[in-house]
Amino acid sequence: MRILLVEDDSRLADSLAEVLVAQRHAVDLARDGETGWQQLASASYDLILMDVTLPKLDGIGLCRRVRDRGLTTPVLMLTARDTSSDKVLGLDAGADAYMVKPFHLEELLAQVRALLRRGQASFTPVLSWGPLTLDPTSYEVTYHRTPLRLTPKEFALLEALLRYGRRVLSRTAIIDQIWHWQEAPEDNTIKSYIKTLRAKLKAAGAPKDFIETVHGLGYRLKAMD
Repeated sequence: MRILLVEDDSRLADSLAEVLVAQRHAVDLARDGETGWQQLASASYDLILMDVTLPKLDGIGLCRRVRDRGLTTPVLMLTARDTSSDKVLGLDAGADAYMVKPFHLEELLAQVRALLRRGQASFTPVLSWGPLTLDPTSYEVTYHRTPLRLTPKEFALLEALLRYGRRVLSRTAIIDQIWHWQEAPEDNTIKSYIKTLRAKLKAAGAPKDFIETVHGLGYRLKAMD
């Protein structure tokens, strides 16, 4: 699942991103409310995890803007202020849940799982491209019903390709969506993941060019006949 984390505390943001990525979520980071809003305007998310105290646009204002625009994405608010009035403000702004710092990590992950389940209740998240299917909820991938065993990075890469379809997934987009806050990999690392993913797809019966290389730009899925 794809999560937007809006947090200006770099150490906390990096720690939370690391934990969420380990749980096989794709995590995009924003350091202020305005940047968070720009990312929401350009991408689709399954959950928004935001601090209340943010530069440029605070969490209350960001949450109100999200709801005013008709977005129903679940919102989990984080704050260092443990007062009833702050909780009321957050919930009235449209937040689905509210946690006070410092919090127990397991409790946060439980809230994340609960909100993601709630968000999934109204739609089927399975992605498909011809005979290929990928379920972001169960982490199952099949090609003509043949299961593919993928590493977390391979799974995230294939999910990104499916979401892009015939649009070109550039190296920059791959790094942003799969490596996130981590150190950017070398070009050969990305090529190695693409090569391994192609080999696993081919072993399941897919054509060798199921993932196309658009030279100088990036990668995309082969057009279906």
